[in-house]
Amino acid sequence: MQKLTGNYRENVAMLDGLLRVDASFDVIKKVLRVGQDELTLYYIDGFVKDTVMQKLLLPFVSLPGLGGGAEAFVRGQVTYVEADVTESVETMITMVLSGATVMLGSTFGAEAIIIDARTYPSRSPDEPENDRVMRGARDGFVETLVFNTALIRRRIRDPRLTMAYHTVGAESRTDVVLCYLEGKADPGYVDYLRSRLGAIRTDALPMGHQSLAECLIKTRWYNPFPKIRCTERPDAAAASLLEGSVLLLCDNSPEAMILPTSIFDFLQETGDYYFPPITGCYVRLLRHAIFWVTLFLTPLWYLLIQNPEWLPGWMAFIIPTEQARIPIFAQLLLTEFVIDGLKLASMNTPSMLTNSLSVVGGLILGDFAVDIGWLLPEVILYMAFVAIANFTQPSYELGYAFKFLRVGLLILTALFGVWGFLGGLVGCILLLASNATVNRRRSYLYPLIPFNGHALKRLFFRVQK
Repeated sequence: MQKLTGNYRENVAMLDGLLRVDASFDVIKKVLRVGQDELTLYYIDGFVKDTVMQKLLLPFVSLPGLGGGAEAFVRGQVTYVEADVTESVETMITMVLSGATVMLGSTFGAEAIIIDARTYPSRSPDEPENDRVMRGARDGFVETLVFNTALIRRRIRDPRLTMAYHTVGAESRTDVVLCYLEGKADPGYVDYLRSRLGAIRTDALPMGHQSLAECLIKTRWYNPFPKIRCTERPDAAAASLLEGSVLLLCDNSPEAMILPTSIFDFLQETGDYYFPPITGCYVRLLRHAIFWVTLFLTPLWYLLIQNPEWLPGWMAFIIPTEQARIPIFAQLLLTEFVIDGLKLASMNTPSMLTNSLSVVGGLILGDFAVDIGWLLPEVILYMAFVAIANFTQPSYELGYAFKFLRVGLLILTALFGVWGFLGGLVGCILLLASNATVNRRRSYLYPLIPFNGHALKRLFFRVQK
């Protein structure tokens, strides 16, 4: 670890070179005379609180000198609450690039003062777009880490709430916080996560929490299920902490990663807890039923229309009475791709036109496809249900995981009939059971495997304590 020398001029020259003051316009070096002594400050333009630094530096110009060393100066003259002394050059560089101010003094010797008076450009903590509730809090995480930790602290005023700081990325040096409630979280799991964070070797985390997740989990490209559950809601994050989960918060990312994770956790929503128990229970069971139906609806319908003799008389209405120019199997695949195309188009459509163009475009395309004989009305109906039902839960990753499984199940059913359908079901179960997550000992199918009746009951039924 490189340290400062006892020579003030050498230290200034060294920091000038390391921070490349002359090459970057936003790296500011300010020299201030204090009596017969001299102060040199380094900071990033746009990251410092101007008014705070002005009030802090104003009394310095009237001092006869700096006096003794850095420790004495901090105790006697620096009134700002977040000030520290260091001799590590690496710490100084990291703090300056993170937004803090480093102060070198001609009498400080081999030490420097770090003043953490930084501020980041940030948006207001509005309610997340993809995780809204009818009742309850309307705030959400933002891209600034310290704001997110404050939103959690506001809800859990317990000294056992621990925010352990880590730095990940050799070049980005991204701030990451391991958040847990002492006495609730599994100590062995917390130590495991801490060791995993310390073992990460990467240059940067450009995609925030997603990059961090890929560093923590060995990628299995063939398994589409999401590895980690994320939330943009502070109330959901706080509730998870109180249940014994662990959070990972990443700077520049407006989401909290909740660990450990199982498939059933994705089908819970914050809105369930803002309703009375009977209403919350009904909503949760309905969400489970509808979402799992999206996996089997079109493959099972295709299997039944290929084998109409299996159907009782009262279900004969599901057999199409019309013929289309395209086989039903191709119609189902084509509609899957068209729906994704409309989603991509709506993402790039100006916000004021998104809803109207999406609805009008879907209606016109669907009606036209039926009129010219490309698609059957039944195909439009079932695929419209599947597309809308995917939004009963907020995870896009889980929605696309079910989509890939549904398409695979449909292809196997078309190729091998009922045996292909059954084989596809087995494949889905194997993918669920073998999904790799940061779970250490817990299965992705917990509390079903290993079985925990009480935990399973709480996942499906909204019971009052």
